[in-house]
Amino acid sequence: MKLGVRSSPTLVLLSMTITACWFSVQNVAVHSQAEPGSTGEARKQFYNYLLGECRKHFESRRQEIEKLKTPEQVRQRQERLRAAFLAALGGFPEKTPLRPQVTGHLQGDGFRVEKVIFESRPHHHVSALLYIPNGQGPFPGVLLPCGHSANGKAAEAYQRACISLAKHGFVVLCYDPIGQGERYQILDSQGRPRIRSSTVEHTLVGVAALLVGWNTATFRVWDGLRALDYLASRPEVDSKRLGCTGNSGGGTLTAYLMALDDRIQVAAPSCYITSLERLFETIGPQDAEQNLPGQVVLGLEHADYITLRAPKPTLILTATHDFFDIRGSWETFREAKRIYCLLGFSERVEIAEFSTPHGFHRGQREAMLRWMRRWLQQRDDAVSEPDFPVFTDSQLQCTRTGQVLEDFRGLSVFDIIAREAARLQSLRDKSSVPAQDKLAQIKKLLAWREPAPARTVSVRSGTTRRWMETEPGILIPLLCVSQGQQGGITLCVIEDETEIDTLAQELARHGLPLTGTVYFMRPRGLGSKATEKPTGMELFGADWREAFLALHLNRPLLGQRTMDVVSVLKALRQEHGEPPIHLVGTGRCGPIVLHAAAFDDKVNKITLYKSLVSWQTIVEEKISVGQLAQVIPGALAVYDLPDLAASLTPRSLTIIAPVRADGTPCNEQYAQRIYHHVQAAYRQAQAAEHFRILLLKQ
Repeated sequence: MKLGVRSSPTLVLLSMTITACWFSVQNVAVHSQAEPGSTGEARKQFYNYLLGECRKHFESRRQEIEKLKTPEQVRQRQERLRAAFLAALGGFPEKTPLRPQVTGHLQGDGFRVEKVIFESRPHHHVSALLYIPNGQGPFPGVLLPCGHSANGKAAEAYQRACISLAKHGFVVLCYDPIGQGERYQILDSQGRPRIRSSTVEHTLVGVAALLVGWNTATFRVWDGLRALDYLASRPEVDSKRLGCTGNSGGGTLTAYLMALDDRIQVAAPSCYITSLERLFETIGPQDAEQNLPGQVVLGLEHADYITLRAPKPTLILTATHDFFDIRGSWETFREAKRIYCLLGFSERVEIAEFSTPHGFHRGQREAMLRWMRRWLQQRDDAVSEPDFPVFTDSQLQCTRTGQVLEDFRGLSVFDIIAREAARLQSLRDKSSVPAQDKLAQIKKLLAWREPAPARTVSVRSGTTRRWMETEPGILIPLLCVSQGQQGGITLCVIEDETEIDTLAQELARHGLPLTGTVYFMRPRGLGSKATEKPTGMELFGADWREAFLALHLNRPLLGQRTMDVVSVLKALRQEHGEPPIHLVGTGRCGPIVLHAAAFDDKVNKITLYKSLVSWQTIVEEKISVGQLAQVIPGALAVYDLPDLAASLTPRSLTIIAPVRADGTPCNEQYAQRIYHHVQAAYRQAQAAEHFRILLLKQ
């Protein structure tokens, strides 16, 4: 391996041919926004393509539901789907001692509150509040997972729900989710949260967790199951009478928990239940915990969270003006009602709609309270929620510092993921799987479909730009910037046409000028980096919604985009007669090119510019930028990006300015560590001179 540091204030100017062609590309972008594959339309077109693929599965699922005619058929489907649900979560660890501790008490009117901290996993702490009614128990218990409130369990709506339940004879456990309240998972040097948005931190967890075969819901559900263990263990609680309710993100967790844990006799998810189909057609996928790999392919819809527990009593709480589509809520209710009727318990599933926006408003809380009283206390009355005082955030604080990680110096979810990544790397290092078998495993992870040569479907008159169809419904822009008589073909894979100038100049500056016939292509769904109104989720890339849809379909975006590159390569060979191929990838297209070269052994030369150094850095950095579309579920059980690089030996591989997960450049020491075994592979093949890493000056 040649490891060099280069810098120069003088940039090599592009040829007139490339510059002139770049102006024509800008023309196309400005004047042809409606054309297939144009920059401004790329993501919208691709989202609609993915939505169309999802609809095929939604329709298949509808047909499956229509065939359910007997209770036995319903039970068989419940068993199959619950097993698939657990598999999608990546499974759970063995239960370990909760080691609960009560850190404080509060007295309310007719109830008391205990401040509790327990360990859902060894050294992984959960902060919670236990509301206990006055009087003699045992009482029915209710678990209340929080929605996406920054202050978690201290949010007023959740306090009011808990206090109201406690005043009516329920023991209630409300706990902080990760990334909220006293359980932020990324703290600064002062012990304060570095990421203030819970949805952002949840999705950062999701990006890293996917690599080891888990997801954010894996941690969220396990916390909920262990919280239920703690609630059921309390002597004040009748463990045979347990309920669960939550709003928004807490509605999500209620839906998951009520489908998976038979101890939950009564459930009332609020402001979450709609349908995946309507969700995708309206606001699109949400944060990581609400997106399970392969969920659409499995046929796991919102209605299944209800019918997996049928015929246990379930109340769907909705809001007319929620961003979770109300039409989807009623469609889901209708399906659930039919299944409950089939089982002979039509009265055990209901829906309550309130003319409110998203939230756990008084109407939803009162309906929940009445539902819990009906089924857990056998009291069918119309109680209401009176006005009463709530506690301050500081009064409800369970820890000394306000953060469990700062108090106990325990394990964050990122630490747990990192340990699993290290375990998987150790197994990979000991593995002796033959190269071809390894490649087959990688293709399986990517849901690889061997593509046909791309077909030209449109050519812009007077330009060198055309659109190639790599599979039905997928159009890829391809731009020829120079025609060379010698030097073969150079295909540059880029995210956005604005990168053309910079890439060409940087390659020339590092002694790798674009030669031969030079093409630039943009894989599916890439293009304009602009996003909608900022939400914080843009940290994961402008294509984060498309990335989640692709995961639902079990077709990771990285795999789909790799198919585009291989398809275009096949087409170019047909046109040019098997010339030498130089494949170049920049930025987020670097891993795409790396996979394409691994799958296409006719590529002679590979260059990566500012490409992600490894997936391991996503786990190490915690805060990653634009990486959601770059990860493959379960990848680290099989390979990491440097393993793929090593498989390219003895072909020429040059890596320029590799970057870490947050986009910062790697220093020499880090690059040496990550690429050590790549260097060894090239030396073993007696091709050490074919592998180079060029670092920019720090």
